[in-house]
Amino acid sequence: MKTLIISPTYNESKNIADLIGHVFSLNENYHLLIVDDNSPDGTANLVEGFKKRYKNLHLAKRPGKAGLGTAYCHGFKWALERDYNTIVQMDADGSHDANEIPEMIRLLKENDVIIGSRYVHGVSVVNWPIRRLILSYGANLYSRIITGLPIKDATGGFKAWKREVLESIDLNSIRSQGYSFQIEMNFRAWQKGYKIGEHPIIFIDRTVGESKMSKAIMVEAVFMVWRLRIWKIFGWHK
Repeated sequence: MKTLIISPTYNESKNIADLIGHVFSLNENYHLLIVDDNSPDGTANLVEGFKKRYKNLHLAKRPGKAGLGTAYCHGFKWALERDYNTIVQMDADGSHDANEIPEMIRLLKENDVIIGSRYVHGVSVVNWPIRRLILSYGANLYSRIITGLPIKDATGGFKAWKREVLESIDLNSIRSQGYSFQIEMNFRAWQKGYKIGEHPIIFIDRTVGESKMSKAIMVEAVFMVWRLRIWKIFGWHK
């Protein structure tokens, strides 16, 4: 099984070495793709240096900051073009524990998508202020009520995919970012009948670097779920 782990970056120079080292300490046969949006802090240059040490480390450099959703879609297309069987997506800031990757991949034997879930067994989040925790938990509850998605953590960004799921989704039609991107991808997979499982993880908020969350991303998510509901009713989803 050929596995690719995708991690988008923008100003992650303080975290990128730990991510790369951790991934390849688990399995030297994993492949890791960093999709960097021209980080001003030199993240891409650091990755270039590590490529000399790790033969399965890859870098996709984009000309500017274009958003999380388009970064992942870029990585998904890159993976499909190179015949990867399993694709894992994860943040580069240390909030997703790479130690969970082998188990998430194993669970794909009985599932088509695995979500590293913060909420499948209560709440498993460390270092978040209560306001952000309420916002995240509320966003997931809201998305379930409006769309009908049978998922506890629809906004989580730590996932493992079988290639056929991504092949079936029109990635060129995805325009959403942040929370919305995660919800939309889950929704499209669910509407196509794929089996989505949730694997409990402990989410640890970043300790260095800056969060990429913004008001625009939250507002987009509010309206996105209604668009998905309409797609569900009228069969407009792809």
